Amino acid sequence: MKAFAQTLELKDDPALISEYLEYHKRVWPEVLSAIQATGISTMRIFVHGNRLFMYAEAPDDFDAARDYQKYTASARAREWDELMRKYQQRVPAASSNPDEWWSPMDLCFDLSDQLQKNGPG
Repeated sequence: MKAFAQTLELKDDPALISEYLEYHKRVWPEVLSAIQATGISTMRIFVHGNRLFMYAEAPDDFDAARDYQKYTASARAREWDELMRKYQQRVPAASSNPDEWWSPMDLCFDLSDQLQKNGPG
C-alpha cells in the first residue's frame, strides 16, 4: 500500500466554498464506488481557507497520474467531476498540463520511516 497527496484550490468565494463543503458532506454513492473501483482504499480531503489537501492510499501498483481519472468512466462520477470544477482552480505552482487538475505533492517527512531508520528519541 502506498500513500499520495495532492493539492488544489477552491475559488476564493465564501459562498462557493460553503457549497463545495456541503456537497462533500453527501458525496454521491456512484462517485464513492467509482473512486473505490480505481483501487483507492482511503481518501481524505482537508481544507484551509481556499486550499485543499487530499491524502489517499492505494495499492503499490497504483499510479495517480494514470489511474485516478479512471473513476470518471462512470457517467455519474464524470458529472460530479464536472460539477466540482465550478468550485475549484489549479494551484499557482501546478504543471502546465491542462489534464492535471490536482497537483501532486512530494513527501518530505515520514515519521514511520524516520523512526525505523533512526529509532525513537
